[in-house]
Amino acid sequence: MKLICELTESVDYELIEEGAGKSKQYFIEGIFMQSEQKNKNGRIYPKEVLQKEVNRYVKEYVEPKRAFGELGHPDGPTVNLDRVSHMITELVEDGKNFIGRAKILDTPNGQIVKSLIDEGARLGVSSRGMGTLKPEKRAQIVQDDFYLATAADIVADPSAPNAFVEGIMEGVEWVWDNGLLKAQDVERAKTNIQKASSKQLEEVKLKEFKNLLSNL
Repeated sequence: MKLICELTESVDYELIEEGAGKSKQYFIEGIFMQSEQKNKNGRIYPKEVLQKEVNRYVKEYVEPKRAFGELGHPDGPTVNLDRVSHMITELVEDGKNFIGRAKILDTPNGQIVKSLIDEGARLGVSSRGMGTLKPEKRAQIVQDDFYLATAADIVADPSAPNAFVEGIMEGVEWVWDNGLLKAQDVERAKTNIQKASSKQLEEVKLKEFKNLLSNL
C-alpha cells in the first residue's frame, strides 16, 4: 500500500468571538477531497471509493471527535498527537467534492496556525491515506482498498511544487505492526498475490489487505 497525499490549495477561515475576556475560536473550511477528476498528482478517486471511505471516517473519527490533523507534512500515515493542530468537525459530500470544516485547537501547533492566520498567511490542506493505484492511460486510479488516515493536514505555501503535491514517501510500502503503521517489507503478501490464479486474484488481494488491517 502506498502513502497517498492530496493537496487543496486554499481554504476559508472563520473567526468567532465568544465574548469579552474569552479567546477567539478559529476554523478552516473548504474542499478537503475531490472525486472523479484528475488531480495535480495525476490520480483519480472514483466517487464510490471516496464515499465509502469518507462515510467510515466520519462514523469512526469525526462523530466521536477524534478526527485530528497535523501541521505540516508528516512522514507516515499515522496521526501523531504531539503534532496535532486541529480537529475535523465536519466532512460532507457536495457533488464531486467533500467539504470539510476543522476547528483549530489550543495545542502548540494549533497556536502556530492561529498566528499564521492572524498574520494573513496563505494555508492549504492535504489529505493523507493509504491504498493501491491502478495505472491507466490518462491517470492512476485509486482502488477500493483506499484507507483515509486524515482528511486534512494543514500545510503552508500550497502552491510550491513537488514537496506539496507529491505524496511524502509514496514509494514506501506501509503495513500495520502491533497496532502501529511501519514501513517494512511486504513480500509475503506480494508473493501470495502473485501466486494467485486470475479467478482468485481479487479474493486474495482482499484477504491480504484485511490481514494488514486486522491489527488496527
